[in-house]
Order: sequence, then C-alpha cells, then structure tokens
Amino acid sequence: MSSERLLTVLISPVFTEKAARVADRHNQYTFKVRKDASKHEIKKAVEKVFDVQVEKVRVLNVKGKVKFRPGQPKGKRPDWKKAYVTLAAGQEIDFTSE
Repeated sequence: MSSERLLTVLISPVFTEKAARVADRHNQYTFKVRKDASKHEIKKAVEKVFDVQVEKVRVLNVKGKVKFRPGQPKGKRPDWKKAYVTLAAGQEIDFTSE
C-alpha cells in the first residue's frame, strides 16, 4: 500500500450530532472515506495522518437520497461510504488544531 493511496483514503470527518455523541461515549470518530477503501486501508490512513493507535474500524455504505422537485426530473445524491474508527484508550483526535 503506497503512502499516496493512504493519503487519499480519508475524504473528510463527519460532524453530526450522532458522530459527536459516539465520539464522547465510545472514543469513536466518523469519517467519509473512498467507496473502494478497505478497513485495513482506513486503519493505516488514520494512524498515519493523525498519529494515533486504532483499535477497530467499522464501515457502512450510505445510500444517496432521492430528491423530488415539482416540474423537474427527480434526482439522486451520490452513494458514499462512512467509517467509524475506534481509538485505543487514551488516544484522541483534535480537529481544531492545525
């Protein structure tokens, strides 16, 4: 696995109420990742980018919503992949610092 590939696996962190609740209770962080990324690649990418130790990675495919607009053809938002990354005890990711 090349380091260039690892740097492109993570697209963005997900900041939602559920993601904040999971981060506080279970030391898990949520990321939007590439659709072709594996759990092993996600784990290595998080460890490399944020310099933390990852315990477990859970992934799920999110279906894009179908949107209807009166008088126009219906559209669909793209499907995407979400990863819940559990960190080892005492580890933390700070998104506010540079």
